Amino acid sequence: MTARQEDPRANQKRRTRAAIVEAAQRLQADEGEPPTVARAAEAAGVSRATAYRYFPTQESLVIELADVTPKVASVEVVLAELEGSDVEQRLLALVDAFNPIAVAEEDHFRRAIWVAQDTWLRSERAGEEPPAVREGRRMRWLDRVLEPLGDLPEDRRRRLEAGLALTLGMDSLAIMKDVCGLDDDEALAVLRWAATALLRAGLEQDAGVERG
Repeated sequence: MTARQEDPRANQKRRTRAAIVEAAQRLQADEGEPPTVARAAEAAGVSRATAYRYFPTQESLVIELADVTPKVASVEVVLAELEGSDVEQRLLALVDAFNPIAVAEEDHFRRAIWVAQDTWLRSERAGEEPPAVREGRRMRWLDRVLEPLGDLPEDRRRRLEAGLALTLGMDSLAIMKDVCGLDDDEALAVLRWAATALLRAGLEQDAGVERG
């Protein structure tokens, strides 16, 4: 089994963003209110320009601190404690940990999506490169879930991760509810089914390629 190649630039971006969030959390704990992006940047030891690439508005930082990071803390615990090589069980542990949180905190997560979309639209109108407002936790989480598939070729792994990402989070739940007209329980059940179906199909396809 070969180790998966990591993207150094993606890892560095993830660490930089995490450092800004952690610094902002410390300041908020000390002062009782969210810090400005500039103060969080100073506390994290990064430039203001760098911090504004991740949090272009004060609202985007406030939502991260108040609505997103605290709500998914339990998911991080579940992922840290994953055991065994049964990838389907590992995937369902993630799905069952995260999607119910998104349902319970729907207003917060929809607001976070709105901030990300609004930031993209403003950048588009200004002719600028949209900043990476969202961390991309799902891809990091799926990396952890799929660790037992270390010998899977990188291109197939990325394709499988991208497909599975569609079964996680408020974006997918919004489609289930707003477009498909499902209630919360139905939406959760469909995404759970879709996750296992996509995983099985992806692994069977890859097994067929290997045999061929």
